[in-house]
Formats: sequence, C-alpha cells, structure tokens
Amino acid sequence: MTAYTGMQSSKGGVIGMLEVIETDFMRVVADTSAAEAQASKEYAAFMKEAEDSKKQKHEKEVKTKLDKDQVEFERSELKKDLASEQEQLDMATQYYEDLKPQCVQVKVSYEERVQRRQEELAALNEAYEILNSHASS
Repeated sequence: MTAYTGMQSSKGGVIGMLEVIETDFMRVVADTSAAEAQASKEYAAFMKEAEDSKKQKHEKEVKTKLDKDQVEFERSELKKDLASEQEQLDMATQYYEDLKPQCVQVKVSYEERVQRRQEELAALNEAYEILNSHASS
C-alpha cells in the first residue's frame, strides 16, 4: 500500500488556503470601506437636502399662517362693516316707510290742493301787506 500524499500538486496546501482567505478578507475590507464611504456621502447629502426642505416647509408654514391670520382679520372687519351698513340700511328703510304715506299717498284731490294753495298765497299776501304797513309807519 502506498502512503497518501494528499494534493501536493495544488496550490500550497494550508498556507495557500490561508493566502486565499487573506486576499478574500482584504477584498471584503476594501469593498466594505468603499461602501461605507459612499453611504456616508449619500447620508450627508440626504441630511442636507432634508434640512433645506424642512427649513423651506417651515417658512412656507409660517407665511401661510400669517396670510390666514390676515385674511381672517380682514374678514372680521368686513363682517363688522357689513353689520354697520345693514343697520344703517334698515334705519333708512324704516324712515322711508314712515315718510312714504306722507309723500306718496295723496288723499287730497287736485282741486282741494289748488284751493289750499290759493288760501296760503292769500294769507302770505295779507301778511306781506301788514308788514309793509308797519314798515312804512
């Protein structure tokens, strides 16, 4: 029986295997370092973009709130003005309704108005004559 000599013709036995493991380990370390560096750069870029976006959104929120407050203030002022104008309109309408019967509805005929006007003119002429007579004396 011949003695087993193993695979001596292949790449150096245990030492060769350790060298392969070492080169694989170095490659993994290099790949991992490169991936970590790339991930770190991407993280920094993402964080900068996120901070900028957060700042812009905060500024937009503040501006929107200010605009909303301004619009609500103007709306309340307009409501007050509307209430005041409505009150004045109601008062004017009531005054018109009070005057309407006196001005629009004619209960006196044309002949009666002419007669009253003639009487009023006669009374005014008589008063004028009295004043003239007292002024000349």
